[in-house]
Amino acid sequence: MEVKNRFKKIVSLMVLMCFTATGFSQSVLAGIVKTTDLVDKQMVQAGKQRIYDLLARDDVRSQLIAMGVSPEDAVKRVANMKDEEVSLFAEKMQELPAGGDSVLGVLVFLFLVLLVTDILGYTDIFPFVKKPAKK
Repeated sequence: MEVKNRFKKIVSLMVLMCFTATGFSQSVLAGIVKTTDLVDKQMVQAGKQRIYDLLARDDVRSQLIAMGVSPEDAVKRVANMKDEEVSLFAEKMQELPAGGDSVLGVLVFLFLVLLVTDILGYTDIFPFVKKPAKK
């Protein structure tokens, strides 16, 4: 009988310790999400999708190859673009007129963005760009 009581005490003590430890380990952080934050995030995602759609076009791919940029590298760079860069790029795409010059304008803008990121050392696309010394 004494062994049975001792076993019950040990088990109940272990269960109590488990419940106590579980209660302390679960903490939840919550905050209010602003509508503007959600809209901005959706706009960035829509902008990235428009850029991906543009890069999927055959004429854009051929122009990138003619400029010495691998289309796969361009897609990787778009994936790593900051939200501000995507917004600026999408805004620039809307400003350009529909038709022949729009593709060339977007390609030049994309080339400049890739060139600047290559100069800053974020990418390694162009072999003719002198890279900054690594720290």
